Amino acid sequence: MIRALTFDVVGTLIDFESGILRCVRSFDAPDDGSVLAAFGAAEDVVQRLSPELPFPAMLDPISTRLAAELGIPELEGSPSPLRRSLPSWPAFPDAAEVLGRWRERFRLVALTNADRAAVEAWGPVLGHPFHDAVTVDEVGVNKPDPRMFRAALDKLAAVGIARDEVLHVAQSQYHDIGAAHALGLRTAWVERRHGQAGSGATPVAATVTRPDLHVHSLAELEERLEGADALLGGRAAG
Repeated sequence: MIRALTFDVVGTLIDFESGILRCVRSFDAPDDGSVLAAFGAAEDVVQRLSPELPFPAMLDPISTRLAAELGIPELEGSPSPLRRSLPSWPAFPDAAEVLGRWRERFRLVALTNADRAAVEAWGPVLGHPFHDAVTVDEVGVNKPDPRMFRAALDKLAAVGIARDEVLHVAQSQYHDIGAAHALGLRTAWVERRHGQAGSGATPVAATVTRPDLHVHSLAELEERLEGADALLGGRAAG
């Protein structure tokens, strides 16, 4: 029985690609696909160089790399235009409504490479759905580091929820699905970019992990979770 949902936030609940593009388009930007691919590549490098930085702090060195790659010097700065724009990034249209219903049914935990301040800034557009959060400024590492997931499991264990009662919900194969699966967590891959080429602003995963559930929206996942016990019953907790 699923009693808790842990969530990737940036990309799964918050439409970060729209936020990035809205900011970069205010300058003389190339096509959207080039911008997003350059962002994903830059994030991959910055995360490897500074794995302790929360995602909002990464936006400054990412922006420096984007400025050089895209020929947009205006993107540089501390804080950069991208970092300043982060609180205004929109939620996906289905996020707040579905999360509001799930809050009454499950324990909801944000498990995010953002920091606590960003989670709070996005609270209004998401409807303040979370019972708890695990953030990089708390743990000191970024997903896909397993310590992030273990921190979430520890918080859930403290309120009597076991690993096999948790479903991790995420759009990123790179940051989330593979790492969660390796720890024995059940996973729901919300493929927000379904039907689009490439991985957008998310770094490319070395391998694609098969999730327990594969959907294209939270609304679709909500429907699938009505039969979650049958759908997920065979997954080993590990």
